[in-house]
Order: sequence, then C-alpha cells, then structure tokens
Amino acid sequence: MIRDELERLSKEELIELVLRLQRPDKTSRTSSKPPSTDRKERRENAKPGGAKPGHEGHKRELCADPDEIRDHVPTHCEHCGCAFEDGAPAELIGEFDEIEIPPVRPLVRRHRRFAIRCACCGGATKAAAPPVAQETPFGPRIHALAIYLKSLQARSHERLQRLFDDLFGLTVSQGALMNMFARTAPAFEEKRGQALAVLRQANCVASDETGVRIEGVNAYHWVFRCKAAVVHKAAFTRSAELVRETMDGASPKVWTSDRYSAQQNHAEAQQTCLAHETNAATGSEGTPYRAPGEARAAREAERAVDNTPAREIPPDPAQSEAVQALRFEQRRVLDQASRDEQQRIDRENAERFR
Repeated sequence: MIRDELERLSKEELIELVLRLQRPDKTSRTSSKPPSTDRKERRENAKPGGAKPGHEGHKRELCADPDEIRDHVPTHCEHCGCAFEDGAPAELIGEFDEIEIPPVRPLVRRHRRFAIRCACCGGATKAAAPPVAQETPFGPRIHALAIYLKSLQARSHERLQRLFDDLFGLTVSQGALMNMFARTAPAFEEKRGQALAVLRQANCVASDETGVRIEGVNAYHWVFRCKAAVVHKAAFTRSAELVRETMDGASPKVWTSDRYSAQQNHAEAQQTCLAHETNAATGSEGTPYRAPGEARAAREAERAVDNTPAREIPPDPAQSEAVQALRFEQRRVLDQASRDEQQRIDRENAERFR
C-alpha cells in the first residue's frame, strides 16, 4: 500500500490496519492450523541434524525363530573363476532378516446341512442347524478387529468398510458393522458398570464435552474422568441432567471443567480447567478473549469516544468501570441467548428420536 492510499483512509480504517499488523501470526498453538504450516524459527549456531558424535547406533534385532532360512553361497571364485564343489566349507559372514506380511484373505468355511431318510420307517431326519445358520456369518476375530479399529483407531463406518475391502477383500456393509457393535455391546456392560462405580466414588472428577454427528444429527460426546476410570457417553443433550444421571447422586469433593454452566455445581468445590482458562485469556489468535459480538461493540464504543471532540470528553474516572459493566451485561445476554438456542435444539432432537 502506497502513501497516497494510506492518506485516503479514514481514522477507523487506519486503526484497523494497525491492529491487524500488530496481531501475531496464526500458528498451530493459537489456531486450528496444522503444525506443518508453522514457520520454522531460524536459530543461530544451529546444530546439524543426525546422530551426534559418540552416539551408539540402534538396529532391529534378528528374529530368534525365523520362519524360513535362505543360504547364499558363492559358486565360483571371484579371483580365478574356479567353480566351488558342493558342500565346500563356508564361513558365515552375515545374517539379515527380511520381514513381510503374507497375503491375508478371509477363511470361508462352508457349512452344509443334510437329511437322511430311514430305510426302515421311511422317516427323514435332518441334521441340527449350525449356529451360523441363525447368527452372523462373521467370526469373532472379525468382530474383534472391527471393534479395535472403530474404538481405538477412530475409524468411521465408511472408512472401516473400505479398510476391510482393501486389506482383506472382504465385503462388509455398514449395517453389518453396526450389528457387530450392537451384538458385542453386552460384553462391555460389566466393565462399563465397574468404571461408573469407580467414577462415582472418586474424590476428584473432570468432565468435558464436544460436538459430534450421530446419524446425521448434531449430538455431544461427553467424557468423565477420575484417577482410575474414564467414562464416555454420547447423547443428544448438553444439559446438566446428563451429568446428574451419570453421577447418580454421587458428589465428589472437587469437579474440574470449563465454565459451561451445565458442568457447574456437581461437587463441593469447583476447579476451572486451566487449559480452557489459558485459551480464554489468549484467544485463538493470541489476543485477549472477547465473547461473540463483544469485540464489535467494544470497537464501536472506542470509535464513538475517538470521534468525540476532546473538549466534550469529561474527565470520568469511572469510565473503565462503565465499559466493564457494559461488556459484562453484553456477555450475560449472549450467554442466555446461547442457552435458549441449545434448549431449542435439545427439544427438537428429543422429539425427533421419541
């Protein structure tokens, strides 16, 4: 921007320009940008990469029980070209492991059911139907692999479906995957009950929630944690009723969470999460936090003061207190509007899945 263009800008536009130039660049620590986009800091006297002098190298240990051994023995002398006799004495000078995953394909076991007609009475006797005739065709290992990839590796139903097809050549519908999870859910009920019992007896409990999509509908993933247990819950509500239902009347000594109202007043004492407080203090761009809409209101108030002639500005020592009161009232109104909107969404979801 050249000087003539700057001279044509208004006072407000110049203030915005200066504030924008003073604002720090976004990084992976202050925004949702990935770490790969961070600008690398130039360090003077930077040390070269790689292993340092005196560092002891590491390598993969040889397998103690290899599945196959291949010997590589020379057949001719590299000096004179003379052929070596079979079984000539050889000295072992090196061993190396080649590791490979064998081709993996589903094992299909066909169950055939027969009936035999008695030669004496002529009656037909049918063999008992195997369990696979009434249940799922997928075995326990496929169930276990689907649960592992879904729960621990956080694969979606669509990606899990593609993974089975790409790696194993096995066609599994998303409905079949959902049936696997529903079929194996009772096996986890006992452990889930134990985790809930430990959580309700804990002295310190931490909680948080985040938005998720369930069957195309906005929902919430709640996490409750104590020293010895972690409990996850997916629900269509973000209200405090879910917290009370989870704790079932139990009241720990300390509850740690952010400042969301639904996560307050569930223990004798409340500890605000320091990570949330840090984000609230710095904001996503390293600037002081302001509620939605508050930044615009503050800028308009500052502009109104700046545009007032200096002789008309009374020396008011309580001016900062008035601004703070204005901001507090605006934040209260915005928080109430956010709660009303959330209650409306909860009611719509409850009616939809009733």
